[in-house]
Amino acid sequence: MTEESKRNGGRALVAPPLTTSDDRLSSSGSVPVGVPGKKIVIKSADMKEDMQKEAVDVAIAAFEKHNVEKDVAENIKKVFDKKHGPTWHCIVGKNFGSYVTHETNHFVYFYLDSKAVLLFKSG
Repeated sequence: MTEESKRNGGRALVAPPLTTSDDRLSSSGSVPVGVPGKKIVIKSADMKEDMQKEAVDVAIAAFEKHNVEKDVAENIKKVFDKKHGPTWHCIVGKNFGSYVTHETNHFVYFYLDSKAVLLFKSG
């Protein structure tokens, strides 16, 4: 496990009340703004913090657009493929196991409320 994974493991973040800021991130850069009551827990990460925040923001937007977990995962994967190049993989759900190989600095596993999101680049 990398130092960053140890540092980020089990970190719980709760979004503050809605603000008037246009930014999706607070000034501290640690929690999304404008999503009151969303609980974000980074369980494991081998990814730079700015990309982790982007993954959380993309996931929040995907959950707002879609009700089906498969569609949420597809949306997140396509956004990351487009912005960061292929090949990203995304799994979304409440109950799954996994063991994956990923490119260095391209893996994050987090909870958004009760749903888990696994996002990684491989291939």
